[in-house]
Order: sequence, then structure tokens, then C-alpha cells
Amino acid sequence: MPAEAKVSAKVNKPAKVEARAAVPASPPLTERQEARRRRILHASAQLASRGGFDAVQMREVAESSQVALGTLYRYFPSKIHLLVATMQDQLEHMHGTLRKKPPQGATAAERVAETLMRAFRALQREPHLADAMVRALTFADRSVSPEVDQVSRQTTAIILDAMGQENPTPEQLSAVRVIEHTWHSALITWLSGRASIAQVKIDIETVCRLIDLTAPTGP
Repeated sequence: MPAEAKVSAKVNKPAKVEARAAVPASPPLTERQEARRRRILHASAQLASRGGFDAVQMREVAESSQVALGTLYRYFPSKIHLLVATMQDQLEHMHGTLRKKPPQGATAAERVAETLMRAFRALQREPHLADAMVRALTFADRSVSPEVDQVSRQTTAIILDAMGQENPTPEQLSAVRVIEHTWHSALITWLSGRASIAQVKIDIETVCRLIDLTAPTGP
């Protein structure tokens, strides 16, 4: 259903939305399917780490992960779907690492800036992989929206954890979105050689000041 139709249904036909919400979602992956998916994502990351975007070929991913090519396409309909899912997986791993060693900044803005720079430096250590994932995210069309949304949600979760904020206000969420956009743009400019790490750090620290500006001031 087109996005516009979904919005219309949400506004004009709440009863149908409630009924639809009651329909069970797709069943979760079995243990065997999840293991297969993890092998695919690992193979994708390994190939991208060695040769970037062009090195990730679906047939090679299938061979490396020991799954049939048709099976691979059932999990990920295209290379773009696969690489965006790989980015979400990498961010999830980063999030786990960041939780084990939380940022130490005195303010929420400082903690978020520190967190994003740590994530950035992790990507810096794998420039080919970073380039492949960012290119896929840039090329993604509407068909990849679920995977792109997962990347956005994971990035938001990382930022909110650094803020120490479980119930952000609409203004804070707006600031988080601007920070996400800036971080993504900083990755692109760095990968293309148009920005140094020092400039990326300045940009991230600058945009993170929005967190303090949008913090609730009282009851």
C-alpha cells in the first residue's frame, strides 16, 4: 500500500487500523534461519571490507555463507537491501560495545559527540566496508525502506542511550534527527576525501549542542 494510503487509513479509518494491528506479524526466524542470516551478513561485511561496494556480489555472498543463491534472495532481494542490513548489524554491534563502556562527558551533548566519534572511528578502521554501507544507504529507494528505518532506529537508540534519555520530547527527537543527518553527511564527506577527521569532529560537536538547546527547562 502506498505511504499516502497508509496515512489516510490511519486518519479516516481507525477501526480498520486497530483490526489490522491485531493480525499477527511475520513469525520470527527460527534458530537455524537466524544462524543462516548471520552467516550472510558476516559474508557481506567480509567481502565489503576487502573490496568495498563492488566486491559484494550476491553469488559470492551466497558461496561464502554456504547458502543457495535463491535462498539469499529470499532473505535480501538485492545487494542494496543486503548492505543496508549489514550497516544495521554493524551499528547493533557498536551499540553493544558502547554500552559496555559508556561515554564520560559531563553533558548530554558531550556524551553524544563522544559516542558518535567512537562509532565513526570504528568505521574509519574499515573504510571499504564503511564506503559500501554508506553508498548502499544513499542508493536505497522505497523498496529498502524497512532496512533504512532499522538503521535510523538503531542510530537513534545509540544517541538516546548516550543522552541518558528514555522519554525524549518531540523537540529532542527533532534534534536527534538533525544529528543523524549530520553524522551521515559527515561520513559521506570523509569517505569522499572532502573532510578531515578533525573537521568531522568539529561538525559533530557543533550539531550535538542542539541537545542542550532542546533540553526541557522545567515543569
